[in-house]
Amino acid sequence: MGKELILSEPIFDDDETIARALEEANTPSLLMAMVHLSGDASIMRGSVRPTAVTLGDDQGGLTPEQQATIRRRALEVLKEYRSGGSRKPPPPSPVEILEMMSFMVGGMVPEEYVPLVIEEIGIGEEDARALKWDKPVPPEVLGRFKVLIIGAGMSGILAAIRLEQAGIPYVIVEKNSAVGGTWFENSYPGCRVDVPNHFYSYSFYDKEWPKHFSTRDDLWAYFDEVAERYGIKAHVRFNTEVVAASFDDDTGRWTARIHGPGGAEEVLEVAAIVSAVGQLNRPKLPDIPGLGGFEGIAFHSAAWEHRHDLGGKRVAVVGTGASAFQFVPEIAKVCAELFVFQRSAPWMFPTDDYHDPVGDGQNWCLEHFPYYSNWYRFWLFWTLSDGMLPALTVDPTWKHLDRSANAVNDDLRLMLTEYVKQQIGADRPDLAAKVIPDYPLGGKRMLRDNGTWLRALKRPNVHLVTDRIREVTAGGVKTESGTGYPVDVIIFGTGFRADHFLWPMKITGRRGADLNQQWGDDPRAYLGITIPGFPNLFCCYGPNTNLVHGGSIIFHSECQVRYILGCLKLLLENGFAAMEPRQDVHDAFNARIDDANARRTWGMPGFSSWYKNSKGRVTQNWPFRLVDYWTVTRAPNPADFILREARRGTRSAPSQGPRRDL
Repeated sequence: MGKELILSEPIFDDDETIARALEEANTPSLLMAMVHLSGDASIMRGSVRPTAVTLGDDQGGLTPEQQATIRRRALEVLKEYRSGGSRKPPPPSPVEILEMMSFMVGGMVPEEYVPLVIEEIGIGEEDARALKWDKPVPPEVLGRFKVLIIGAGMSGILAAIRLEQAGIPYVIVEKNSAVGGTWFENSYPGCRVDVPNHFYSYSFYDKEWPKHFSTRDDLWAYFDEVAERYGIKAHVRFNTEVVAASFDDDTGRWTARIHGPGGAEEVLEVAAIVSAVGQLNRPKLPDIPGLGGFEGIAFHSAAWEHRHDLGGKRVAVVGTGASAFQFVPEIAKVCAELFVFQRSAPWMFPTDDYHDPVGDGQNWCLEHFPYYSNWYRFWLFWTLSDGMLPALTVDPTWKHLDRSANAVNDDLRLMLTEYVKQQIGADRPDLAAKVIPDYPLGGKRMLRDNGTWLRALKRPNVHLVTDRIREVTAGGVKTESGTGYPVDVIIFGTGFRADHFLWPMKITGRRGADLNQQWGDDPRAYLGITIPGFPNLFCCYGPNTNLVHGGSIIFHSECQVRYILGCLKLLLENGFAAMEPRQDVHDAFNARIDDANARRTWGMPGFSSWYKNSKGRVTQNWPFRLVDYWTVTRAPNPADFILREARRGTRSAPSQGPRRDL
């Protein structure tokens, strides 16, 4: 399976049409597509060079004149390609790719990124993330090794695709009536992704996205389309939920108890379980006195009740996180009065095109200019991920740790503070005092903004309340100051039970170990994937795999699924029944995670977030670079695991393999 939906047919459009399309291109991506297509490295030797990316810059610091020069040259390259029969050039070498990446971003890209980028942007000759067998496994052995996938969202669909390719049988249990996971469940007004869709998509499956940051409906349609394309739906048990699963020490297999439509109960026996339930899956309601006595309408944003017309209603919104940031501007247009209760303000990252459609010219380039879409994906990968990490790393010598993590972090804080003040204007100092955060940039989830949020808060019918809620009454909300807010509707944008990863399922491992009791609110796993005492249980989007410094969670899921398939390969090729990580390996990994998280802005003391548990430990986030996660998950190291045969105890691994420490 190669990268799909990338067109490579000859280009027959007239030159004027092409020239108009090139006007909308990202010029650094266009430069690299030109080099790749023509094989002419001299393009990188001239005076026109991108510079290091700065905040809000999407053209690599290139002047309008330089951009025009690049677009004219791109047209010539395409004409030469067309007149030459539209023959693909030889692929660039790793050395050439490294030079191209560094030139494109205006700085040195470490060599270790080359194999990652070849995979991620799809310029290799094959799909390197698909499982490749080293030795044949008898069909009867594969047939007995059935895998249960819990959840048919983004990660569950991905796991199913890879299992299907490998010939390993599987079944998916999905509690909803359709695939899509979070993009099926969350349907609140304004719901959209906050990662550009040309990066927030599978590395092997592109589409023509209507918007740079697509809405929920387009995202749900994408995952439904992928599931249909790869025949995944035939393996899904919809409207069915895993209630419990227990591991049998003797057989090395799992028994899962499931509830189907109408409450019908069934038992499945499988060789392995892949949990693809996600982190942000179970809505969380705040513990507010009197909540059950409210006589109006109340619901969580993740379970939006569309039957209620908010027009002319008095509405309270509790929370100003990512979901509220999207739906508040929408409902503010129709509510009679809207009271937004804020515990802490979010940092806002300027994104002018947050609601914009992808232009016809940009779509033309993505579909028809060879290699443009590949290099545009790298542009998004680099500018939205590891490049941000230094600004979010604590400098212990910095004198202003109460407000920022380091000098660069402080500069960004000042820039974003000024950005907010300019939007608000001089006439609303009261609002500015409420919406400028008092914690370091990156301490909590940063939200994308194109001015919509503050425009909504400035509406005469919208009131931002920072006085803490004391109780909910029969007719509204009362705050600590004693002020009452009579409302007809309460909408909770209060997040999810993020630290309850597999809750409310009862997962029982070896010797009767209960996973939820073992974890409590302090979940830990090796690489976020495997857990001591729970053989053949694999997590996608598990503890400490969430991304803060940019990136796309689909990238991490692709890394995790490849690793999981590598584990299954290790079992099947070597005759093992079960595997679990060694406790010392697991503990050493988590010690490194904790140490690194404590040195990032989101691990700094003095403020709370959903990233942290009740003791202040960061349970959600990956504190290292994306390339580090890619490196340590390329293949399992047998030395990290206890491997067992059914009914015969433990056997040593076939080889130790190289260690890939963080």
